[in-house]
Amino acid sequence: MEHGEPLDRVARIQADWRRERPDLDVGPQAVIGRLHRLADRLTEELALVYGRYGLGEGEFDVLCALRRAGEPYERAPGELAAHTMVTTGAMTKRIDRLERAGLVTRRRADDDQRGRIVALTGPGRELIDQAFTDHMRNERRLLDLLTPAEASSLETLLTGWLSRMDHPSGAA
Repeated sequence: MEHGEPLDRVARIQADWRRERPDLDVGPQAVIGRLHRLADRLTEELALVYGRYGLGEGEFDVLCALRRAGEPYERAPGELAAHTMVTTGAMTKRIDRLERAGLVTRRRADDDQRGRIVALTGPGRELIDQAFTDHMRNERRLLDLLTPAEASSLETLLTGWLSRMDHPSGAA
């Protein structure tokens, strides 16, 4: 660490492993361990806003996916699952909770009597518009812990890394 800063948790863990397993390169923990800790901390901070609106992260994601769909703010459950990267079973539970809260409705699809459509209600749209506004304010607060140059560099690095993870055959 620079400037005589005390070792953070990851550095302490690495030091322990270097002592116990000097035969292993524990260098990757410097990045992966910190990213994992940062992801956990970010999730905690983001969940505070969701909680103010009586939502969990999953319900927030569903409402956002519906709102992003544009008028009339509806999608099929399978589409919602794809847009939020959860299983259809988990999606059903989220939709059930949101429907009980009066934030979404379910109806049969017009073109397919077996299919269902999930739509935002008026109160659901009002809630997600307020919650998303607060969410963006919160994300700005968190990102502003970095300088604009740091944020830009981090975005570039993370975009490239994620692309290589998602498309390993195209990696250089």
